[in-house]
Amino acid sequence: MKELVEVIAKALVDSPEEVVVTETESEKGTILELRVAQSDMGKVIGKQGRIAKAIRSVVKAAASKEDKKVIVEIMQ
Repeated sequence: MKELVEVIAKALVDSPEEVVVTETESEKGTILELRVAQSDMGKVIGKQGRIAKAIRSVVKAAASKEDKKVIVEIMQ
């Protein structure tokens, strides 16, 4: 899942070298923290959060195939 989020985020931003995805396990499931350059934050979130919602939907669909719960958090 981590690689999936990295590929999507790097395709969206102007500074792909600053994309960092951190994976942690919790009782809720796997948490993926996505960090991008401050100038690229709007490109990852999108208008009214549409792109962020789309990223979460794709990851959720991929995780459901593996019977896992994955949460994507976009950090500043």
